Amino acid sequence: MSQQDTFLYALSSNNAWAGYKAHQNPNFFPKLASGQSPQILWLGCSDSRCPETVILGLQPGDVFVHRNIANIISPTDINTSAVIEYAVVHLKVKHVVLCGHTSCGGAAAALSDTRVGGVLDTWLTPLKAVRFAHQEELDAIKDDKARAVRIAELNVEAGVKVLMANFAIQDAIRERGLEVHGCLFDIGCGRIKDLGFGTKGRNGASGGLNGSSEEVVRGKHAQLAFRGGNAQMIVR
Repeated sequence: MSQQDTFLYALSSNNAWAGYKAHQNPNFFPKLASGQSPQILWLGCSDSRCPETVILGLQPGDVFVHRNIANIISPTDINTSAVIEYAVVHLKVKHVVLCGHTSCGGAAAALSDTRVGGVLDTWLTPLKAVRFAHQEELDAIKDDKARAVRIAELNVEAGVKVLMANFAIQDAIRERGLEVHGCLFDIGCGRIKDLGFGTKGRNGASGGLNGSSEEVVRGKHAQLAFRGGNAQMIVR
């Protein structure tokens, strides 16, 4: 299939999807157009295999999103900072999820001594710094895939530390119980693992906004439940 054919197919697929959704629920799009109130801010990687709404089993309007190469959270990146501020201060999301993934090209590049070229080398500098900070541990891992998974986990941990130092997030944690989660998406099996970083790691446990042990984010086809800080899918 040519690139043009791929785009035309995508347009046709969109038309079919829109028609199906409108038939399934005539109020779906009018309600969607009236505003948004997502409960999750998802900070992830731009990798085409990690579409957040799809892998969470949720719907348009359920997740506010920012994605970049290797899900790097930099305090000096105004793009990331603007997304966090809008989601936390104005949309008042209940959960901030930083999610890395397996088979990450950025992780592989950071582990390599070869330059990628262009602006990518500059962008990946924080991930390179993570590598150098944990050089001994990473060098001890002989399996290349396992080493790449480990640096992806360390990258999430470093990013969560930046999030926890963000003033807007700190205020929301203190004032209304915002929760921060560090996760890893395993492309090989499609499941998300809670790495235990964030408010759970700081407080020892992560409950609901009212002190309960479960906070449920409801979608049209499934429910994403945060039980004890762990994201679990409940399919209905």
